[in-house]
Amino acid sequence: MTDNDVTTRDLTAQPAVTDERAEWLESLAKHRHFLRFTTRDLTDEQAGLRTTASELCLGGLIKHVTSAERLWVDFILNGPSALPDFTAMTESDWARRADDFRLLPGETLAGVLAAYEEVARRTDEVIATLPDLGRSWPLPKAPWFEADAQWSARRVLMHIAAETAQHAGHADIIREALDGAKSMG
Repeated sequence: MTDNDVTTRDLTAQPAVTDERAEWLESLAKHRHFLRFTTRDLTDEQAGLRTTASELCLGGLIKHVTSAERLWVDFILNGPSALPDFTAMTESDWARRADDFRLLPGETLAGVLAAYEEVARRTDEVIATLPDLGRSWPLPKAPWFEADAQWSARRVLMHIAAETAQHAGHADIIREALDGAKSMG
């Protein structure tokens, strides 16, 4: 299956919507495509390599985006209990979260891409069917969140799209440093 087949299947599998939800689906599909595209034709070993001063690798970026998207969609559906209490996290909690940024022994690029596709499908379904994108929940306590802030489903989707786009850019740099391949240009 080629990357174009994945993109076509993803777009045709999405529920038919015509309002702002269609724009969210289109934006996320575009950013997800660029992120996945950086992994084309790589081995599992290559997907786990660090190619810059950063701790990031391509497989780890896919895992991180998958995990973050899953958590944020859980937040849309279930509120702040879906996210950890960041102020109460221990060193070992942070170490486990750091594993989201690495391709661990036994993990494969195909496996993390399949998990990402499954999470994306779920997110797309929530976007298409959630009765109210304005529904808001209070954010959990964290040093990087404003105290007493609330985010609507719409704001969470903006965050997911921005994070996916940002990490696609990181992935492009990592891939170019790996073998010279670029997503664009």
